[in-house]
Amino acid sequence: MARLVISNPEKRGALDHAILDRFTASMSTLQARCVIITGRGTTFSAGYDIGDLPVREPAHQAEQLVAHPFAAALEAIEAYPYPTVAALNGHTIGCGLELALSCDLRIAAFQMKLAMPPAKLGLVYSHTGIRKFIDAIGAPRTRELFFSGRAIDAQTAHSWGLVNSVVELEELERSALALAAEIAANAPLSQSGNKRVISAVLADRARLDLEVERQLLELRANSFASEDFREGVRAFAEKRPPQWKGR
Repeated sequence: MARLVISNPEKRGALDHAILDRFTASMSTLQARCVIITGRGTTFSAGYDIGDLPVREPAHQAEQLVAHPFAAALEAIEAYPYPTVAALNGHTIGCGLELALSCDLRIAAFQMKLAMPPAKLGLVYSHTGIRKFIDAIGAPRTRELFFSGRAIDAQTAHSWGLVNSVVELEELERSALALAAEIAANAPLSQSGNKRVISAVLADRARLDLEVERQLLELRANSFASEDFREGVRAFAEKRPPQWKGR
């Protein structure tokens, strides 16, 4: 087995370009029959490092900064041929939560919380990301998570099916290692084959009409160009309530 640790303590595990690029590079070289992904300290990941976003620059630059390194990292995790386990040691927010959901299984510490805050930033989330949440917890819970933007605790996440199990923080590493060892001891052809079957079934079920997909991509791109998105990022940086304009 192998373990990857998100280490950006100054920014609560925020996913910057360097971390995302390391994910992409590391996942393509590993050969372990199970990979554990966890965070350092008291946070798994606070999400994408929005301090990297050039809110005064053209919208496509902001969108590309988010979409491309993040999408590549998630694709590398999802394409890994053997099972992956996210050990959520602390708060798991935004893109950090989607990264955890891109793993096959999730174990959470009791003390952690999860949240999806794009509504608090004026951002339309990617349809591929929202699809993962619908697959995991259904449409009603996905609506609640995205529309409210509020955090839920680990026990609620477990009852929704967003995490597979919840343990005390001091037991998290041991539990993750034990699960990874159990997985790695099973037949590799079965593990990689079953993972491929599950992925293929979910992908086939989620196919969109090309015109609908184009419209959804345009909707997301327009949110990056909106005044509300720029205001949301500024308000976050200035630690104040945003003043929404609806445009």
